[in-house]
Amino acid sequence: MNRVLDADFFHRDVLEVAPELVGKIVAHRLSDGTVLRERIAETEAYRGEEDKGCHAAKGRTKRTELLYGGSGVLYIYLCYGMHWLMNVITGEKDQPQGVLIRAGERFEGPAKLTKQLKIDGSFNGRPACGECGIWFEDDGCRPEIKTAPRVGIDYAGDYWKNIEWRFIADRK
Repeated sequence: MNRVLDADFFHRDVLEVAPELVGKIVAHRLSDGTVLRERIAETEAYRGEEDKGCHAAKGRTKRTELLYGGSGVLYIYLCYGMHWLMNVITGEKDQPQGVLIRAGERFEGPAKLTKQLKIDGSFNGRPACGECGIWFEDDGCRPEIKTAPRVGIDYAGDYWKNIEWRFIADRK
């Protein structure tokens, strides 16, 4: 039986949670009862106002307010006006952190992942522990992890774009 990750799992620093989410399963129960599942193959960590790649780098705004709230909450936003990207808030209240679910085993890229799992902005701000129909499971899978720079944040400057806060299942 797979264990559903609770808010305590996410109530830790993003640099602990992001690599540990690789290998876990994200699940979404549709209104007809169908459950879509995908094993997480890649995540990225975003950590605080000092992180120029993090949405919170410009401080508290209507868009980023969720990042300053409780951990274990979904932060889903529209990218380029057409792609929904899914994050989970981690860490302590008032210390904005989040993990971007970057790819699954079958679906490369965060936009393809949310599209295949039928996840959109209507889940923004909801708990990631099953109450809204989306949850994360641990079935014991522990892949080897490799790190790499985050993707698509050239605007953040060399230091922040090159920091190796992307965590990838090593598919040897």
